[in-house]
Amino acid sequence: MYLTTEKKQEIFGKYGKSITDTGSAEGQIALFSYRIDHLTEHMKSNRKDHSTERALVMLVGKRRRLLDYLKEKDIARYRVIIKELGIRK
Repeated sequence: MYLTTEKKQEIFGKYGKSITDTGSAEGQIALFSYRIDHLTEHMKSNRKDHSTERALVMLVGKRRRLLDYLKEKDIARYRVIIKELGIRK
């Protein structure tokens, strides 16, 4: 599988507060971004895979909602995570 436990710990360690802090908005946004990148690559070679396309759209929506939440709560944290991940509004 493309998303192993070690990879998740690496993502949460880099973007979250700690390896075990899976609930932070930054960690979840980074994890969603990793999954979105993977599904985007899959969709490039499998254009007719509608279930994956739906899952991709739902993930993008979840990430957008988390980013909106973070923007309202703490604009500085929002700007940092946007810059680190290279997400554009």
